[in-house]
Amino acid sequence: MEAISKLDAIKILHQKKVTFFDVVDASKIFGIEKNKTLYVLLQRLEKDGVVNRIVNGKYHFALKEYHEFELANFLVNPSYISLESALSFYGILPQFPYTITSLTPLKTKKINYQDKEYEYSHLDTGYFWGFLKKDKFLIASPEKALLDELYFMAKKLRNIHLQDLNLKAIDRKKICDLSKRYKFIPLHNLLANLKIC
Repeated sequence: MEAISKLDAIKILHQKKVTFFDVVDASKIFGIEKNKTLYVLLQRLEKDGVVNRIVNGKYHFALKEYHEFELANFLVNPSYISLESALSFYGILPQFPYTITSLTPLKTKKINYQDKEYEYSHLDTGYFWGFLKKDKFLIASPEKALLDELYFMAKKLRNIHLQDLNLKAIDRKKICDLSKRYKFIPLHNLLANLKIC
């Protein structure tokens, strides 16, 4: 097979509307089955500034802009945006955090890319629900984002100033209904103390 030129690679990535991809995706995108040939191409494209390696095996097409939340979903799958990032997105938390916060049923981890920190907190699979697709990313509903935050606060794993929260965007009936799915008394006590439920 003839080597793919830089220009051809750019054309292919544009035509297939690729923003992020991993090595398995790259094999399909470029039609290359041999691992060695594929890795040589990816190294060359990275050296030429066509792609950026985010972490081992995961790449960003450098000519495509992206939303940080979209990248967060790509880096750890499955995951969804929640906690401070989602609360800020919905205007419930006034400041926008430096760290992009997500929840995942996988291990807790942090990834740094292009001066931004992506934080993934472990959430039991039984609580991994209540998110929706907005644009190109998965994000908790406003009520689930607040519930996630309060759950982690009740577990003493997070701390925000509750007096800063703008709860006007929250459907109190919905959050109370959702909270019934949690079998964690400290969370229910916190909701009662805040006069939410």
